[in-house]
Amino acid sequence: MNNININQIISYIWGIADDYLRDVLVRGKYRDVILPMTVIRRIDALLEPTKAEVEKVHHFLNEKGMVNQDAALQKASGYVFYNTSKFTLRRLLDEPSQIRENFETYIAGFSPNVREIVQKFKFHNQLETLEEANVLFKLVERYTEPDLKLEKLTSLDMGYVFEELIRKFNEENNEEAGEHFTPRDVVALMTHLMFEPIADKIESSDYLIYDGACGTGGMLTESQNFLKELAANKGKKINLGLYGQEVQPETYAICKSDMMIKGNTPENIKYGSTLSSDHFADMKFDFMIMNPPYGKSWKVDKDALTDPVTRNIEDNRFQMGTPSSRDGQLLFMVNMLSKMKESTSLGSRIATIHNGSALFTGGAGSGESNIRKWIIENDYLEAIIALPENMFYNTGIVTYIWILSNRKTSMRQGKVQLIDASKWYEKMRKNLGQKSNELKEEHIQNILDSYVKFEETEESRIFDKEEFGYYKITVERPLRLSMQINDEQIKNMKKAFMENQKKYKKFVSNIDQLVSLLRETFGLEKHMNYNSVIKDLDSALEETNIKLNKTEKKLLLDFFTKRDSAAEKIIKKKAKSTVEYEPDVDLRDTEKVPLNDDINEFFDREVLPYVDDAWIDYDKTIIGYDILFTKYFYKYDELREIKDISSELIELDKKSEGLLHQLLEEVK
Repeated sequence: MNNININQIISYIWGIADDYLRDVLVRGKYRDVILPMTVIRRIDALLEPTKAEVEKVHHFLNEKGMVNQDAALQKASGYVFYNTSKFTLRRLLDEPSQIRENFETYIAGFSPNVREIVQKFKFHNQLETLEEANVLFKLVERYTEPDLKLEKLTSLDMGYVFEELIRKFNEENNEEAGEHFTPRDVVALMTHLMFEPIADKIESSDYLIYDGACGTGGMLTESQNFLKELAANKGKKINLGLYGQEVQPETYAICKSDMMIKGNTPENIKYGSTLSSDHFADMKFDFMIMNPPYGKSWKVDKDALTDPVTRNIEDNRFQMGTPSSRDGQLLFMVNMLSKMKESTSLGSRIATIHNGSALFTGGAGSGESNIRKWIIENDYLEAIIALPENMFYNTGIVTYIWILSNRKTSMRQGKVQLIDASKWYEKMRKNLGQKSNELKEEHIQNILDSYVKFEETEESRIFDKEEFGYYKITVERPLRLSMQINDEQIKNMKKAFMENQKKYKKFVSNIDQLVSLLRETFGLEKHMNYNSVIKDLDSALEETNIKLNKTEKKLLLDFFTKRDSAAEKIIKKKAKSTVEYEPDVDLRDTEKVPLNDDINEFFDREVLPYVDDAWIDYDKTIIGYDILFTKYFYKYDELREIKDISSELIELDKKSEGLLHQLLEEVK
């Protein structure tokens, strides 16, 4: 079916909502009726041709006392679902006065898998509202008119219809940008990248495909279609199992209904959060494809995963680290990597899409960086492709496709390819929400060619995997304090003692003696060597009955010291041949040293020439990873010559002079 007809169907369904729900529900709630009615009508239309046969078999089995009738009724309907009531949507119109009661009987007559779908939509909650508004009959009537031929749609077309309707509903609800569906052109690119490079390795066998954020199932069904066609062209006969999990009840219901209609196993689609309730924990998959939510909090999942005693996340999938609770997108990637097959020659391939934060958010030692470190050091990452802007329905942000594998070819081992495809697109004649750009076949082919050829070009860069790693070193500088006593400081000290007697307990009882000791020992002059100050204080205290430990001495002297770059460095520890200085936390800094650089050489080259008293605290050195994609494709635009700019300004001034003169005349 062509796009014009699909758009006509979308407009027709949206028209039903506007015609009959405008005064019944707020526009943001149209979806609560329209989505389940669309699913029910499609299933109903598919079952109409075999309805008589199902009724006949059901009647016969009832007479025989057969309890488990599923297999026989599925065979009679020709699908893995059926309806045993006497009704179809068209037959409901025969009894207008009984429309609600009959509608409920009709829903109850569906097979359990369809009833679960309707339940996930919570459609029963809307029936009373629709009946009270006297629109239920009209809805059924409009959905059964000949213009709406839902049964003629392919699964791909139906997915487009649902996703476009949901996009419109999301606009009404002002949904956040992270809640979006994957356009078909992006899915097409992802399937090409996942399957075509290993086409020659596909054998006549069974393969499993997984999507842990499957939405309406578009990625799964497109992967199925693509791989089957690819195998057939190679003369191979394959069996595919599709597995998915979805946390949103509506999209889960749509996905499951689509799987039923297409003849896949609907039981392989699970409801719930992939992060906190993984329904496929013990399974491994050959291919995985996903567009996880990004920029979305996973706090609820984090709480569910956290052990109440240890306060740690014990799930084996996430032992390399967890990101900030504000954005859990990288955990979906880690989840897929945990499901890679190790026992087959093909291993597993992954295509997943993320926004830019997955590339660089979080410094060394953070959960995000540790996840990237784990992925790259294990050599799973093959390539990252930057897509054009405005590719999605309700967000214009830049997105990136990651291709991962545990069976890299020899030329890719230890390497990572970056492809800038941001300029390969065509403007759409009409926007779909914020989607104004689309990938045509030639753009997909360009990207695929860049990936397969694995060569350095203007759009393709190839790096050793260590390129993206760095040492985060901590650069310390010595603490330098000068010390001087005056009356104002003495006054402030006494006030502090009295206001916080618990903290300064030992000082309060000796306050006058301490003041006298400080004045006699240090006078009024400025002392530039704090090391000597401590020694002098120790000597003075030995002559009294006041015993102060190291911490208490510091508390006392803090009232009279300040940082002073001209003062002597404070010694922390002294050995026979070395001196360790006290670091100044206010001057503490960090530097990122590329993994392929020597830390000491970097320090001598980049730090010491500017701060000659600095040193590295090697105990604090950690390794981080980030992928600053844009820096590898940045192009410097040369500044224009001043004479060219001047000429242009003069010309503009000449052109505008007549207009300015005209405006002034009109004012007069």
